[in-house]
Amino acid sequence: MLVFNRKRILLVLFIIILLVGLIYFFFFNPIGVKLTHSNMRQLSENLREIGWPGKIIGMALIFIQTFFPFIPFVLVAGTSVAIFGIKVGFLVNYVMSCLGAIASFYFARYYGHAWVEKKLERFPLAVQFSQQMEKRGFLYVLLGRLIPILPSSAINFAAGLTRMRFTHFLWGTLLGKLPIVFLESMIAHDLFHFHKYKGRLLLLLAILVVLILIGNGVKKVLAAKTK
Repeated sequence: MLVFNRKRILLVLFIIILLVGLIYFFFFNPIGVKLTHSNMRQLSENLREIGWPGKIIGMALIFIQTFFPFIPFVLVAGTSVAIFGIKVGFLVNYVMSCLGAIASFYFARYYGHAWVEKKLERFPLAVQFSQQMEKRGFLYVLLGRLIPILPSSAINFAAGLTRMRFTHFLWGTLLGKLPIVFLESMIAHDLFHFHKYKGRLLLLLAILVVLILIGNGVKKVLAAKTK
């Protein structure tokens, strides 16, 4: 028990130090201030100018966005695609997004129960969704990844609060994130090259809209079950 508490304290201290460091970098460091006041194109150009530290920052942004989605995923995905190119950029987006989801799951399960429960109060549907994940974990994690029913971070945290097996969460995440991350990476890429790929961009956006509409339909079904 003493070892477990020590590990927990060290993890909390690490998270606090990381957050303080990020806040300092993005709001007080001249380079960080420049990055936070940039649009997607400017952000990617600024990160490229920094060199390999800029690539690390771009990768870290994807991981952090999984925990704290204060930035739309398509923005950080676009930055990564612009830095690494579409093929490597998609791979970076996918790997870092999956790693962030796994870290969120473990944080909710072993360290941040109270904090996560308070955070999920903003998403009443998360309770109903987590009940379904408790029964059919893999299927509902996969469904939640493929269709935007809940924010990805809410699925990660809600799954961590359930008793579902980690392997079910892992495979649902790996398989479910693959197409949706690819879609968002392609949308971000085509936004950078709008004049060249405007037709494909419209098609990709149409697919995204259809997925959102399907997600809204599933939300209504889940909401009806709670009544």
